[in-house]
Amino acid sequence: MFAMAYPFGWLFPLAQTAFVGFLGLVLTDWMLLFLRKPKVICKRELNPVFSLSDPNPVRLFVENQSNIYLKLSIADELPVQFQKRDFEIKISLPSGQPFLAENKLVPLTRGVYSFGNINVFASTRLGLVERRLIFEQPRDVDVYPSIIQMKRYELRAMRHIAHDTGIKKMRRIGHSYEFEQIKNYVQGDDFRSINWKASSRRATLMVNQYEDERSQQVYCIVDKSRAMRMPFEGMSLMDYSINTTLAISNIILKKQDKAGLLTFSDVMGATLKAERDTGQLNRILESLYREKERPGESNYELLYEAVRRLIGARSLLILFSNFESSYALERALPTLRRLSRAHLMVVVFFENTEIRKLAVEAVHTTADVYRQTVARQFLQDKREMVTKLRQYGIQAVLTKPQDLTLNTINKYLELKSRGLI
Repeated sequence: MFAMAYPFGWLFPLAQTAFVGFLGLVLTDWMLLFLRKPKVICKRELNPVFSLSDPNPVRLFVENQSNIYLKLSIADELPVQFQKRDFEIKISLPSGQPFLAENKLVPLTRGVYSFGNINVFASTRLGLVERRLIFEQPRDVDVYPSIIQMKRYELRAMRHIAHDTGIKKMRRIGHSYEFEQIKNYVQGDDFRSINWKASSRRATLMVNQYEDERSQQVYCIVDKSRAMRMPFEGMSLMDYSINTTLAISNIILKKQDKAGLLTFSDVMGATLKAERDTGQLNRILESLYREKERPGESNYELLYEAVRRLIGARSLLILFSNFESSYALERALPTLRRLSRAHLMVVVFFENTEIRKLAVEAVHTTADVYRQTVARQFLQDKREMVTKLRQYGIQAVLTKPQDLTLNTINKYLELKSRGLI
C-alpha cells in the first residue's frame, strides 16, 4: 500500500492506518507470549534400552496449561546416529488440552545414543510472534543387540513353527536317545518306539517317549574382521550376526543346552565358556554389546588355538563369517577341517543380495551382459563353497542377511533332532 501510494496519494493514509494496526497486533501477540511465559508441559518417554534394528517407540507428551489457544511446533533433538535434522511435529492445543505423539526410531548400530533438549515453538492464533520454550531433558540410551527379535524367535522355536510368509516349518527329524517316559500308544506314534515288555504287562500298546539330549555345549563364533563390515540395509553383517547370536543363545539355553561365545579377527575378542546358569544370557548380551569391528583380516590359526585351549569336550561350533571369494575360503579351510575333526562345525556365511539382483535384471547392452555373467559366476562360486564345505564334513548355511536368524535356528534344531549333538 505504501508503494501504491506514490501514484495514488489517497492510499497513503490507509497505508499508515494499516501499518499502525499491524504493529498493534504484533504488540498484542508479543504481550500474550512474553509478558507471562505460556504454561506448557512437554515430556519425553523412552524405553530403558533400545533394540538394534527394531522400531523403538519414543513418546512425546505435551499439555497446554495456559489460558490461551496455542499453536506448537515441537523439535526434538534426536541422537546424531539417526541423522534426522528435519524432525518436527506441528499441533494446535486449546487451553487444558493434552497431546501424545509417538515416533518409531530404528537404530542400526550398537552403542550409546544421546538425546538432547526438546524445543517447543509456541504461537497464538495470530501467528505473528513465536516464542521458543526449551525443555532440558538430555538422556543417554544404550542400544543393545535385538532383545525383541530374541523373544520373537524364542516363541517360534518352542512351537517349532514360523509364521512368516514363505518360511518353512522348523522340522524335527526322528528322535534322540534321551529317554523321558513310557506312555500309551496313540495313532501317529512311531511303531519302532513300541515297548513290547510294557505292552504285554498292561495288555495294551505302550511306547517309549524320548526328549532332546540336554547339556550339550554350543558355541557361537563371530568373525569381527573387515569382511563383516559389509553393509546390508544400513546395518553391517557383523551386527546381523550379533542379533542372531543372541537369539540362538537364548534358544540353546531354553533347550537345556550350554551356550558359549567366541569372537575373533586378527586378535581374540570375547571368550565365554559354555554354561547353562541363569546369568549366562545376560553375560552374552553384555559381551555382544561391547564388540566392535576391526580393520584386519581373520586369523583362523588364532581361533584354532583358542578353541583347543577353551573347549575340551566335543561341541557344536557355529561360525558366523563371510567369504566373498573361493580364495578366502581356501585360506580358512585347513583350520576349519581341523576344528571339524574334534567338533561339529557349522559355517554360516552370507549371500550377496545386490549381486543376485544384478544377475536377474534385464540386459540391454553388451556391458550389461558382461556384468550379469560375472554376477552369475559369483553366485555359482558361493554355491560351490557350500558344496566344498560339505565334502569335508562341515555343515554349511548360505543365507540372506534378513533370513540369518531363522536359518541358523532351523539348522540348530535340525542337528539336535537328528542326534548329532
